[in-house]
Amino acid sequence: MPAAHPVVPSLELAGGRSIPQLGYGVFKVEDDVAADVTLQALEAGYRHLDTAKVYGNEEGVGRAIREAGVPREELFVTTKLWNDAQGFDDAIAACEASLERLGLDYVDLYLVHWAVPSQGQYVEAWKALIELQKRGLVRTIGVSNYPAPQLTEIIEATGVVPAIHQIELHPYFQQRELREIHAQHGILTESWGPLGQGKSDLLENAVITGIATAHAATPAQVVLAWHLAHGIVTIPKSVTPSRIVENLAAAELELTADDVAAIDELDRSDGRGGADPATKTA
Repeated sequence: MPAAHPVVPSLELAGGRSIPQLGYGVFKVEDDVAADVTLQALEAGYRHLDTAKVYGNEEGVGRAIREAGVPREELFVTTKLWNDAQGFDDAIAACEASLERLGLDYVDLYLVHWAVPSQGQYVEAWKALIELQKRGLVRTIGVSNYPAPQLTEIIEATGVVPAIHQIELHPYFQQRELREIHAQHGILTESWGPLGQGKSDLLENAVITGIATAHAATPAQVVLAWHLAHGIVTIPKSVTPSRIVENLAAAELELTADDVAAIDELDRSDGRGGADPATKTA
């Protein structure tokens, strides 16, 4: 018999739905490659997939979903509204186009990708997502990369709280102020770039590697387990088959309270939350 997949915990979303806490992201993965690695991820046991219109790989992700043959109700699929379609009608059309590329009747989570305060359309975009949820095209709605003022404004303007806020977050950049706002409103925190996006020495940090050695785990698994221990949804990205499997196994790594506290001390936050989307598109 094939080996059992790691058991990934789920967290409850607003409205009674749930989201697998560890997912698979395809940021900066070309469409054809995305089809291949997403299929590998599904075969490894991932059931939470995260893509976006701007990634240019929704079609590849959709092909992988069809080829894998996993029942739709077992999958949790996220995609995102890009900055050029934040007007109400444009946002509706953009979601419909994403669904067509994915080959799906609905997505489980649809996010406004960036607030882009300079455009002044983030409230309008949020209203469009509320409508899309009413129409059944999306099951759950949220936002991504929203600075605190804009996050508060859309809630006050509509009375509808995002179920989830996807932000850059890792042990060097822990986003504690935003996470506190999330806790006040019952918003789940979701991390993109949980391993530092390859731009830091995070996985070589002595605290991380020491904990990894103690648990016979990889440094990446330790970092992902830290996110899970804090109740953060996380979507690591890798195109390396062995790492796709290893990352998922982090779901079954239990850190001690001392481990978590030691990693908490690594925070180097510099206030970059809600950074300029011209330089980042995750």
